[in-house]
Amino acid sequence: MVVNSLYFLLYCGLNRAKGIRVESHNPINKIKEHREALRKSERKVADFILDNSAALINMRIVDVASKAQVSEPTVLRFCRAIGYDGFQSFKLQLAQHLGANGSYSQFSVDDNDTASDLCNKVFDSTIGSLLTVRDQLDSTILETAIHKLSHAGRVEFYGFGASGSVAADAQHKFFRLQVSTAAYTDPHIQLMSAISLSEKDVVVAISQSGRTKALIQSVNLALEAGATVIGLAPAGTPLSELCSIAIHVNVEEDQHEFTPVSSRIAHLLVIDVLAMGVARFRKTMLKDHLKRMNKNLRTLRTYKS
Repeated sequence: MVVNSLYFLLYCGLNRAKGIRVESHNPINKIKEHREALRKSERKVADFILDNSAALINMRIVDVASKAQVSEPTVLRFCRAIGYDGFQSFKLQLAQHLGANGSYSQFSVDDNDTASDLCNKVFDSTIGSLLTVRDQLDSTILETAIHKLSHAGRVEFYGFGASGSVAADAQHKFFRLQVSTAAYTDPHIQLMSAISLSEKDVVVAISQSGRTKALIQSVNLALEAGATVIGLAPAGTPLSELCSIAIHVNVEEDQHEFTPVSSRIAHLLVIDVLAMGVARFRKTMLKDHLKRMNKNLRTLRTYKS
């Protein structure tokens, strides 16, 4: 399984380097998304696979049919209903997904953990969370957000606490792209900013919980002013449901065990995706600007050993 996982990740990396698009599919999420639309017999297959995903890798179609108490044609119909050509193609995709994600999970800290244990747990858990977020992102929504940001008069980033540091980082990235931008982490300044916006402006509201009252209040004022609001928050939260464009960042973290880190890093990476999209749009006008900036930044560094 490890060899298959490494091969698959290498395959994806090489193809991306060559400019070949590699689609990312999470078969588990596909099952969950399509489950309610399946026939009753197909839902039996779905439920069996969700409960036994790891074991399914070594099972034949006849085994799955027997365990789920359905016919073999039902297993095939299930695979096709969620977008696969057949049982083997579904099983291959599931194996690749489990190989890339199987060793990454949320963790709890033990009193006897060494520094090495903590290192492995934090890194593995974060990697797993990032892969999950990547697989859940909607590329159409991302393209819409990039289009709005690329044509905005002003772009303002709102966030509190850990999300405030993400907002500051985002402002730095977009400032380099010659976008008129600011980051606000104070509720009073956010309110003043929101009421001064117009239809040409964009707010990016960032929240790990999607339930911060002060942020929701600022977003409401920005919407009333006519601005477009892009939200980075979990699905089904008040902030996501309120925003013009909702980018769902779903990260499960135990708030009582340790200070959340995975969601903050996931938000930073989504901001990177948006910034790269805007940079792609502004490529021609940014070329000389970035060269001059990098040249002048070198004067601030020392190269002596």
